[in-house]
Amino acid sequence: MENPHSILKKVFGYDSFRPGQEEIVSRLLAGQDVLAVMPTGAGKSICYQVPALLLPGITIVVSPLVSLMKDQVGALVQAGVAAAFLNNSLTDNQKALMLHRAREGWYKIIYVAPERLEMPGFQRFAQERTISMVTVDEAHCISQWGQDFRPSYLRIKAFVDSLPSRPVVGAFTATATAHVRDDIREQLALQKPYEVTTSFDRPNLYFETRRALPSQKPKELLDLVLKEGDNAGIVYCSTTKQVDETARLLQSRGIRAAAYHAKLDADTRRKNQDDFLYDRVQIMVATNAFGMGIDKPNVRFVIHYNMPKDVESYYQEAGRAGRDGQPARCTLLYSGTDVRTIRFFIEKEMEADNGLPADVKAEAARKAEERLKYMTFYSTTQDCLRGFLLHYFGEAAPKKCGNCSCCLAAEQEAQLQVEYSRRRAADNARRLTEKPRRTKAVAGELSEFDEKLLNALYAQRKRLAGKQNIPAFMVFSDATLREMVEKKPLSTDELLNISGVGEKKAARYGNAFLRIIEDAVGSRE
Repeated sequence: MENPHSILKKVFGYDSFRPGQEEIVSRLLAGQDVLAVMPTGAGKSICYQVPALLLPGITIVVSPLVSLMKDQVGALVQAGVAAAFLNNSLTDNQKALMLHRAREGWYKIIYVAPERLEMPGFQRFAQERTISMVTVDEAHCISQWGQDFRPSYLRIKAFVDSLPSRPVVGAFTATATAHVRDDIREQLALQKPYEVTTSFDRPNLYFETRRALPSQKPKELLDLVLKEGDNAGIVYCSTTKQVDETARLLQSRGIRAAAYHAKLDADTRRKNQDDFLYDRVQIMVATNAFGMGIDKPNVRFVIHYNMPKDVESYYQEAGRAGRDGQPARCTLLYSGTDVRTIRFFIEKEMEADNGLPADVKAEAARKAEERLKYMTFYSTTQDCLRGFLLHYFGEAAPKKCGNCSCCLAAEQEAQLQVEYSRRRAADNARRLTEKPRRTKAVAGELSEFDEKLLNALYAQRKRLAGKQNIPAFMVFSDATLREMVEKKPLSTDELLNISGVGEKKAARYGNAFLRIIEDAVGSRE
């Protein structure tokens, strides 16, 4: 009989749950609502995907962005899970076919945009099939205290109430203050939920703030990007004009960069996003319209060209670096004009004719000003940056983390910069600190033989991904390939002991990688 551990191993290829995951899974399977606050990279999706495969009916995942759904469903299909999504990126015929298949019971997990919940066709399907669980991803979108409030999220409760029997409800988010958690609990009418907030600490991320006049920022940005070599990264800007100018600046220096913002047409946005995910471009320059749910594990740096509007946004955006657990760098370029830009947007929102009462808009503006104040404090503090972030989210932290720009003395910082640049230029994968590594086989420690083997595995992954038109990391992650190099499996059973190799992926791709490893080992003997 299947259980959470067997599903975790067989489908996703992991031997054990990360901290906090197993308890969430068991509570959902027991029928208890869950409110989980887990930072980016902590493995939120596993928490609802594992129980979804064990519960008798269908799991509905409410998700705010097309890109998030596409990536999640793509990864599930690669792992052999019957999953689908329903949103406006599909044609009318595709939507009708998907709903027809859903009514026939083709899928275990269905991702939907919140707006779809009220559509008659989806309502009919939901009434005909057993809905065992409703998962609300990016649940902070339901709160006006949250940085990404979306009124459509307020419809989720009515959908849950309309079902013949109430499913278990799971709410997941990467960033939520106490105010936001209260809103999530109330707006979703969670029933005696199990609440968990895992540590916000991401030890592999190096945090840095730099004060720079607007005229100095282009040079600062180029210095940072050139030190990264060929590493993938994201540069966030506050306006569409700044995005376009910054993308052109990088392109003029021969750097493969693309732009992403709301004023680009949908086809261009989709192409640029895919180019980034498929490693055809190195750097995505974007407004905050880009990134929620982007699951590209090998982003090595995130640079904020302008200060974001609040700490929640900053931590979520910066957290898109280093999702594979390897070292990554998060840098904020701050100037006083950034504050004025954000205040302009707050005032513009106040003046907008969005149907909200004046007192509600005034309260929203007050909350936005309060969040801006704390973001400004972060940008200008001389204290530990990691400590500031952890305290903001209600977590205890040491006075010094030793891995942020404020904690390092000027001499140490200069030495680190030189060492960081040298290491990145040499092997693109060395750690900034001496913290424990997830696997021993990081590129900087590879022998010449292992380096050659890793490159061969990368090339094979690229070929297989190209044939299926999927991002390379959906075949196997960088961390999985490094572990293959370290352990050199020569059979399917040995391959299944590699983290990230589930049964379906082993059957689909295993022989192709095993042949390369076998040939390499044989040639050395």
